[in-house]
Amino acid sequence: QVQLVESGGGLVQPGGSLRLSCAFSGGVFAIYTMGWYRQTPGKQRELAATIASDGTINYGDSVKGRFTISRDSAKNTVYLQMNSPKPEDTGLYYCGAFVPSYFRRNPNYWGQGTQVTVSS
Repeated sequence: QVQLVESGGGLVQPGGSLRLSCAFSGGVFAIYTMGWYRQTPGKQRELAATIASDGTINYGDSVKGRFTISRDSAKNTVYLQMNSPKPEDTGLYYCGAFVPSYFRRNPNYWGQGTQVTVSS
């Protein structure tokens, strides 16, 4: 059974930086598309970024140009580097994983979430 464990959340000042990590276990990391999703106050869960097994990256419009997703196959870990965060980036950040197919375009495995608060 795939397990995802997020870490790295916390309090960050606007304009600062924070790196989230998601450790993957229980499956073959190399075949999974990995993603970061977030739920901000008053909004539904939305895409932050995904990275496919071939390295293809997709960003949500709200984080483009500020956040960077990457994956380390040696450590079975995916990262989200958050640069220049804004108060509106405050929320619960979830790691998700799935093997893409015609029938699956979204995660079927989720981590427990890590809280990010952007505030001075």
